[in-house]
Amino acid sequence: MRSKINRFFLLFLFLNFASVASAQSSGGGSNYLLTALAAIAVFIVLGAIVMVSDNLLKIEAKESGADKTGTNYSIFPRFNELFGGSAPNYVDGPVTFLKKGHDILLQGEAAKSTNDGSNVTTFAVQPPNFVGISPIPKVVVEVGDEVKAGDPIFFDKKRPEIQYVAPVSGEVIAINRGAKRSIAEVVILADKEMKYRSYDVPNLADCSREDLVNFLMSSGGWSFIRQRPYNLVADPVDTPRGIFVSTFDSAPLAPDLNYIVDGNEAAFQKGLEVLGKFAPVHLGLNAKGSEAPHHAFTQVEGASKNWFHGKHPAGNVGVQIHHTDPITTSSKVWVAGVQDVITIGKLFSEGKFDATRMVAVTGAEVENPQYVKTYLGANIEGLVKGNLKPLEEGKSIRFVSGDVLSGKQTSTESFLGYYDDQVTVLEEGDQYEMFGWLLPLAPRPTISGTFPNGLYPDLKFQANTNTHGEQRAFVVTGQYESVLPMDIYPQHLMKAIITNDFEKMEGLGLLELAEEDVALCEFACTSKQPLQSILKQGLEAMRDQ
Repeated sequence: MRSKINRFFLLFLFLNFASVASAQSSGGGSNYLLTALAAIAVFIVLGAIVMVSDNLLKIEAKESGADKTGTNYSIFPRFNELFGGSAPNYVDGPVTFLKKGHDILLQGEAAKSTNDGSNVTTFAVQPPNFVGISPIPKVVVEVGDEVKAGDPIFFDKKRPEIQYVAPVSGEVIAINRGAKRSIAEVVILADKEMKYRSYDVPNLADCSREDLVNFLMSSGGWSFIRQRPYNLVADPVDTPRGIFVSTFDSAPLAPDLNYIVDGNEAAFQKGLEVLGKFAPVHLGLNAKGSEAPHHAFTQVEGASKNWFHGKHPAGNVGVQIHHTDPITTSSKVWVAGVQDVITIGKLFSEGKFDATRMVAVTGAEVENPQYVKTYLGANIEGLVKGNLKPLEEGKSIRFVSGDVLSGKQTSTESFLGYYDDQVTVLEEGDQYEMFGWLLPLAPRPTISGTFPNGLYPDLKFQANTNTHGEQRAFVVTGQYESVLPMDIYPQHLMKAIITNDFEKMEGLGLLELAEEDVALCEFACTSKQPLQSILKQGLEAMRDQ
C-alpha cells in the first residue's frame, strides 16, 4: 500500500514538473530547462561510472588479497583519512585509528629493571590453561622423575601427537589434582643449572610442512600456537588464513614488549620465519606511543605490519584481527605472543626448548614493581618474595596471574599461567563504603562521567577489587559498545548466549571474540554481569556443536 502511495506521489510530482516545464517552454525558457536536464543526466551517468569503477577496484583488491594489507583501494578516501588523527612520524604504513576504548591507569607499573629470579625455584605446567584439553590428560612422568627442559610431561588423549613439555630441568615433586581427579598441575623443582633436551632440528629452507609440524609437536613448540575461533591450541591439520602477533599490550600495567624483546631480536625474527611457513604473518604495532616501537618489530622481515592507534583494547590481537582480516565461519587464524615466538625461534636457532620469560610484577601493593627473568609457569610466591608492602590492619591482598581485567585470581602457592607474563597484586575489595555509590569519597577508575576523572587524564589510581554493587538486571546501556572497537553488538550477543540461540550467536560475531576482548565491557557494566564467563559458556557451547 505504501509503495503504491509513493509511486502515486512521484507521478503527481512528475506531472506538476511537466506542466511547469510546458509553461516555461511557452514562455521561452525551454533552453534553460533542457540544459538543466542534460546536466543532471551527465552527472548521473558520471556518478554511475565512478561507483562501478570503485566497486570493481575493491573486488580486484579482494580477489588478489591486496586489501589485507590495510591499504585503501578505493577512489574515495576513508573517513579516518579525512577527519582522523595524524599518525606519528615513525609510522611507515597505514594506521587504523580506533575511537572506542578506555585506558585504565593504575599505580604500580613495572620499572625498566630486571630481577634475576633466584627466588623462584618451582615451576608448573597446568592443563586447565589449554582450552579444550581433556580434564585428565595422559601424564608420562611420575613424582621423583628427573626431567630436562623440553622433555614431555603429558599429552591430550584426543590429540596425543601434541606434547606438553617441561619448561625447566629438575625433579617432578608433585602432580596435583583438582575436581573429579582432573590434573591441575605438574610441579617441577628446578635445577640450579639448566639442562636441555637435544633435538634434531629440521632445516627451514627445505623441510616439508609435515616434518615442520611433527618437530613442533614433539618439541613442545606447538603449544604456543593458538587458533581462533575458540582460542585453543591450533589443529595441525588446519591451514590458517593468517597468523597474527600483537607487539604491544594495552591492558592495565601490562609489560612493555619493547623492553622484553630487547636482546632477543634474532630469535624473534627466526620465530616469525617458522610461522611464515604455514601462512602469512601479520604484526600489530603501536602507533600511539611517543617513541617508535623496538626495531625488532619495525624492521621485521617476512611479515606485514599493521599499525593501530587507540586506547585499550587496541593491543588485543582479537581487535587487530577484526580490523585486518576478520574471522568468518569458514576461516581460521592462528595467534602467538611475542615471548612465545621467541621460544619457537630459539628452538630452531639454538636447538633447545628455552622457556625463559620476562615477567612483570606489578600493582600498588608491590614495593618495587619490576621485571623478573625466570621461566614459564613460575611460582607466584617466588616472584613476589620480599617485594610486598606491609599489610595494613584489616586489609588483604589479591594475586592475579595476568592483568586485572582478564587475568585469573591465584595465590602465592600457585603458579603463573602458561600464556601469562604478568603478575598483578592489588588490594582486596572487602572493605565496603557506606553509600559509596552516592558519596564517592575516593577517586577510582571508571568510564562514568559522574566522576571528574576526565579533568585528570594522567591520574593513576590505587584500585581494589570491589565492584561497588551487586549483579542486577541486564539492562541496555550502550556502555559495551562505547568501549569495544569492533563492529559487534555485545549486549545482544550476550543475551543470545544466555538464551542458547546458536544462530544469533554466530551471526552476532561470537567466533571473533575471546574472553579478553570483552573484559573492558565487563569492567564498564552497570549490571555487573560476568561477561567473560558468559562468553566462555557461548564458545564452549558452539565448539561442542
